[in-house]
Amino acid sequence: MKEPLAIESFRSSSGWAGVYEKAKNALFSIRIFKLSIRLVIIAAIVAIPYWLFFASDRYVSQATVIIQRTDQINGPSVAIPAALTATGGANSADQLLLIEYLLSEDMLEKIDAKLDLRSHYSNWHRDPISRMWFKNAPVEWFYQYWLNRIDVEYDDYSGVVRIQVQAYDAKTAQAIVDLMVKFGEQHMNELGHQLAQSQVDFLQRQVTFAHDRLMEASQNLLTFQNEKGLAAPASTADSINTLIARLEGQKADIQTQLAALPPNLSPNQPTVMMLKKNLAALDQQIAQKRAELAAPSSKTLNYTIDEFKQLQLQVTFAQDLYKTALSALEQGRMDAARTLKMVSILQSPTMPGYPMQPQRIYNAFITLLIALALIGMIKLLESIILDHVD
Repeated sequence: MKEPLAIESFRSSSGWAGVYEKAKNALFSIRIFKLSIRLVIIAAIVAIPYWLFFASDRYVSQATVIIQRTDQINGPSVAIPAALTATGGANSADQLLLIEYLLSEDMLEKIDAKLDLRSHYSNWHRDPISRMWFKNAPVEWFYQYWLNRIDVEYDDYSGVVRIQVQAYDAKTAQAIVDLMVKFGEQHMNELGHQLAQSQVDFLQRQVTFAHDRLMEASQNLLTFQNEKGLAAPASTADSINTLIARLEGQKADIQTQLAALPPNLSPNQPTVMMLKKNLAALDQQIAQKRAELAAPSSKTLNYTIDEFKQLQLQVTFAQDLYKTALSALEQGRMDAARTLKMVSILQSPTMPGYPMQPQRIYNAFITLLIALALIGMIKLLESIILDHVD
């Protein structure tokens, strides 16, 4: 009988221990939920007065700009809405490049060098939550802080770039936007000039190459003329042909005279012998002149004329190439001179008269809503856990 009583006693003690553990866990859970609710209430009590009274005023200056190119004077000067085309506006690439530069560290460094933004944003008179804590913070931290104070967006429908900058005073905000527009225009022009200058440099090299080629071809022609002793081989050949024709005429006259002599005249008669001697001399001279023009065994005047014509063709081709290169160079220089990308200001940088940031009422209301939502979630979790414990 003792053993069953002991077992029953052990079971009773185990049951009470389980109930105790459950009660302990429930009590602990209730304490966590109550602590969480208190923390949320404390955070809301701290945050709401901060938004309403202690957050430093930030002035917002804004501008609207568009890029226009001087080499598109005869074309559309503004971007075509993306809704009307499949590829967006004509200048959308330039607008996107401008945005990338406006949001770059290079832009931040230039503006900081002009306005000392580190001192402005780390001024200890501003509230410690919104300001930059350290003036000499690493450039990566400063850049991330800077991105939280500016907003640059591209409207792909109207093709414009909108710039907004927050600062602790109105003049600084306007000055920042002014510098962003100025430096952005300079950067875009530098990109255009670099591309145009590279094209001009290439054309200049082509002109130099064409000039050297022309000089070389002209020198080869001059050297050939000096070596052959002929300024114009074709004219010399024409002169020889004229001379041969004249000799042929004289030969025909002598042959006519011989034919006109009486048949019974002795061949040894002085007149006959003189005419035959003259005829032989003419035949020899004609053969010699024809040999100067053309002969199968040596390079005579016809080869010289052919070489001369080839050299002349090379000189003519080099001249045409040089003229084309010069024309292309002048056109390239004109294009480079007028290839400018002007940042046209549709809305000039505004001088804010009222601090639009922070949005005190809105932020306080959102903070209150978030706190109430968190408290509701915590209470819901608490009731679910208590139901399971019961």
